[in-house]
Formats: sequence, C-alpha cells, structure tokens
Amino acid sequence: MLRLWERFGDWILFAALVILSVVIVLSWNEPMVKGFRARALGLTGTVESTFAVAGSYLRALEENENLRADNIRLSGDLARAREAVLENDELREMLAYEDSLTSESIAARIVYKDILRERNTLTIDVGRADGVEVDMAVVDPRGIVGKIVLVGERFSQVMSYQNTEFFVPAKIHPHQSDGIVRWSGDRRDLLEMDHVMRTDPVEVGQEVVTSGYSAVYPPGLPIGAVERVDELPGDPSWRVFVRPFALLGDAQHVFVLLARPDPERIPPPG
Repeated sequence: MLRLWERFGDWILFAALVILSVVIVLSWNEPMVKGFRARALGLTGTVESTFAVAGSYLRALEENENLRADNIRLSGDLARAREAVLENDELREMLAYEDSLTSESIAARIVYKDILRERNTLTIDVGRADGVEVDMAVVDPRGIVGKIVLVGERFSQVMSYQNTEFFVPAKIHPHQSDGIVRWSGDRRDLLEMDHVMRTDPVEVGQEVVTSGYSAVYPPGLPIGAVERVDELPGDPSWRVFVRPFALLGDAQHVFVLLARPDPERIPPPG
C-alpha cells in the first residue's frame, strides 16, 4: 500500500485538487468567480466559433471539389451527346445517299487519318474480305474523297484528293467544260482544275463533277465548286480553283464503290 502511495500519491493529490477547484468554481457565486466563469465561457465560445468557421471552410472546399468533378463529368456527357447527335445525322445522310447510288457500294468508317503531309491518306475498316480492291472510288454524301491504293484483309488505305499524286477527269456544270482536277500541295482547302479552255464561260460558284473519263470514278460524282478563275498571260486555258465539297477534317464515314474497272479499258490519270 505504501509503495502504491509513493508511486501514485502525487497524481491522486493533483486529481483531488483539480476536482476541488472545479467544484469551487461551479458552486461559488462571488463576483470575481462569476467574472472568471464568464471569461472562461467567452473564451470557450470564441474557440468553438473559430473551429466552426474552419469546419465550414473545409466543408465548402470539399463541396467545391465535388461540384467541379460533377461539372467535368456533365461536360463530358454533353460532349458525347453532341457527338452522338452529329454521328446520327451523318449516318442518316449516309443511308439516304446509299439509296441514291446507282452502283454497288459498301459503307466504311475512317479509323485513321494522316492528312498533314503532301501524300495525305486515310485508313478505313473494310478490306479484301468485303470485296474491296485497289482503284475503287471512295466517296461520302458530299462528294469524292479519294481512291483505294492498298488493300488488306480487313482494312484499306485511301489516297485522298488532298494528295499530290491525285488526278481526276472532271467537268464544269452547266456548260460541260472538261479538265483535270488535282491538288498542287499549296492550299489544303483548294484544288486546281487544269486544261479548261478560255473560250468556256467559267464562273465562280459553278459545280465541278467527275466526267466519267476515268476507270475509277463514274460520271456525275460531285467534287466541288469553282472558287476562283485566273487568267494567265499567254496561256490559252483558265486557271480554275475548286473548293471541295467533302472536307477531310470532319469526314468519319465513307462509301467504297465496288465497281471493278474494265481490264480492257486504258484508264487516263485518276
């Protein structure tokens, strides 16, 4: 017992004094004690208020982070919804366009684009297993896109019209002026049409279509519209600039025209 008191006696005495002090403070009603109690309560209230403000600030930060995350999620959902609407509109146009085609065709999705160089190409998700062959025309509802240059079992590579090796015989409506449409490699938004005689009444806005003088493209496929006509001194032909209808940047789906070129026909360029 003595040993216990030696070890814990001081702590027991300290606890007793603390309890006695608390009892005196709570029970004594002298003005000085009341003032001390009031100050203690005021100090306690200030501390509690500070912690309450800090808690509110932390809750506001957490709520702000949750709102930011919700905003990012909703923005992503909205972007996906808009993309789905645009894709649905494009697919509806594709279905309507497919009904208007006079030759057999197959729809394809563009899975890769390399359109930042001189030889711009596309990769589509149809190939030899789908009946696709080299030199078949590739179009979308707006106009020509290019032609097949490489065929795999399930994928094919397309030489787009935005390629320095691309040529297609064309006509200008309504006066049927003949020429060759190509891409010079300068401007990505314009093609050039060569060999259009200056005696032909070419005007801005006239439509340019395939002429049919090609083993690849049947006649009447839209290419673009005349954007500008230049007169070169000493040259008997116009320099015609054509703005293409089918834009490679936003193209997502195309058709491959499955017509096979006649092997007995000697094709001109294109």
